[in-house]
Amino acid sequence: MSRIGKKPVPVPSNVTATLSGRDVKVKGPKGELSFRVPEQLTVAQDNGAIAVTMVEDTKQARAMWGMSRTMIQNLIKGVTDGYSQTLEIHGVGFRAALQGKDKIQMQVGYSHDVIHPIPAGVDVKVGGAKQDQILISGIDKQVVGQLAAELRAYRKPEPYQGKGVRYQGEYIFRKEGKKK
Repeated sequence: MSRIGKKPVPVPSNVTATLSGRDVKVKGPKGELSFRVPEQLTVAQDNGAIAVTMVEDTKQARAMWGMSRTMIQNLIKGVTDGYSQTLEIHGVGFRAALQGKDKIQMQVGYSHDVIHPIPAGVDVKVGGAKQDQILISGIDKQVVGQLAAELRAYRKPEPYQGKGVRYQGEYIFRKEGKKK
């Protein structure tokens, strides 16, 4: 049995959650998000909390139970606090810049600049002394994390000199180079 799925998700006073069939819509101070619960589960709201239960106990229903509860919890946290991810760019001449409000341009060691579109609902800021920090923030955890992963994938940190794009606080296992 899922330990996560059993717990009801508390809804804060500044958030309104509406249930219509399998759709859960959450509206808060930062915006509005929605999630469609899988067919194997049902959703109910009582005492200022949202509870997710299984229709019948199958393997797939158990797999979806904890995930759906966590998705609803992420919606509530997103519309109240929001999510943010910080990337650091390490390397000589490596930097980032914004092109308008919908594109980010990164120089990460290629012969050309990498230009990546910024999805709607996500705010991106470039800072640091050498334009080497990218702050991604938004209300949807999946979109913020996906954009951070896509930007990091352009130049993953390499183990010899540590050059590349990394998450803030990420530890890079360093290797010793060739010896003579």
